[in-house]
Amino acid sequence: MGLISGVLAFLFGNDRNIVRETAEVFRENAENGAQRSLATRQQAVQQFGAEFQLGQKTLFNRFVDGLNRLPRPAMALGTLGLFVAAMVDPIWFSARMQGIALVPEPLWWLLGVIVSFYFGARHQAKVQDLQREISATMMRTPQVVENLKTLDELRLSLVGAASPGSDTELARQAERPEGNPALEQWRRNRRG
Repeated sequence: MGLISGVLAFLFGNDRNIVRETAEVFRENAENGAQRSLATRQQAVQQFGAEFQLGQKTLFNRFVDGLNRLPRPAMALGTLGLFVAAMVDPIWFSARMQGIALVPEPLWWLLGVIVSFYFGARHQAKVQDLQREISATMMRTPQVVENLKTLDELRLSLVGAASPGSDTELARQAERPEGNPALEQWRRNRRG
């Protein structure tokens, strides 16, 4: 018994654990690592808190923070605005796209680099694909304009026909001739 207690006292005595200390040479103690990580995170949060305290922000800092929040919503809303403009006034939109078609390719590359840098995950090939798609759309614009003119001429050629809009039942009723007793009486009185 004395030998066993002597070995155990050597390994674990005096508040020491030789097995644990040896294992920690090869693998970090998870509890001590978590405590160090917690201390690091607390220091980082304190530093960020001190940096972004409301009392220390100047008017310039608030202005720059506001500017940093603008590009993404501006680009999203601008793109949606272009879709609306293309539907509302195709001629106006086509004229603007003709101007974009005249932008030199190196300027498109520069814009692509700036946007890629700002958003972090864009590639130059995406910008070049977008330019090709804009060119293809511009090639279809004259055909769209011609189709719109043809539709307007068809609408105007139907003299005396009221437009029923999207009401299909009203359109069917308008195509069916019905008797008009007052008109028939007027015609008989005129003849007779």
